Parts: sequence; C-alpha cells; structure tokens
Amino acid sequence: MSADPKKASGGSRTEFFMISVAAQLAGMHAQTLRTYDRLGLVTPQRTSGGGRRYSARDVELLREVQRLSQDEGVNLAGIKRIIELTNQVEELREQLAEMRVELERLRAGYRPDLTPPQRSTALVVWKPRNQR
Repeated sequence: MSADPKKASGGSRTEFFMISVAAQLAGMHAQTLRTYDRLGLVTPQRTSGGGRRYSARDVELLREVQRLSQDEGVNLAGIKRIIELTNQVEELREQLAEMRVELERLRAGYRPDLTPPQRSTALVVWKPRNQR
C-alpha cells in the first residue's frame, strides 16, 4: 500500500497517506484535496520536501466536508466555520475534563479541620539603605 507509517506523538503509530491515496479513500479528486488545503478546510501534514501527508483523521474530515457539501448543501465557507466551531468545542471539552480532574484533586486534598490563612492588613514600608 502507498501509506507512509510514521511515529506520532505518544509513541503510537499513525499511518499517513500520499495525496493520491487519500483522495481515493475519500472518493475525491486529488485537486479537490489541494483546494481544500488552500482554503484551510483540511490541512494535512507536510514532508520536508513539501508533499502532503494525510492521516486517517484527515480522510474522515474530507468525507465529512463532502457530506456537508453534497448532502446538506452547505457552502465551503460554512463548512470551514463548522469545522472551526467543532474544533473549538473539542478543545473546550478537553479543558473542562482537565479542570474536573484538578477540581477533584483539590477536593480530595481539602481538610475542613485546617483553616485557611487569614489575610493580613499590615503595611510594610521599604526604604533603600542609603536613605535610612
């Protein structure tokens, strides 16, 4: 197969496909993939020589772009906005999950028998040594 397996972050293996293979998997022409890349709809990784390499997630996104365009009648600007908002929602979900973990960690460490430190109203004035 024309896949180019590379190491992805986290130590797992992810397959990357040349543009011709990704186009075939998505049921599109390679020129359509280039157009989507240029418009910022689906941005694949690049090789050191500038060649496009599409992940399985990119291919799924290409199929979704095609579905939204053909089945739902959404124009490319609308699709781009949908993708941006979907990515934003995913980022917010990840942040929320992290915050929930942190909140639980803080709650687990909470001890009602310990009182929080009192706020001080003391004022300290500092003067340089040569002005004392």
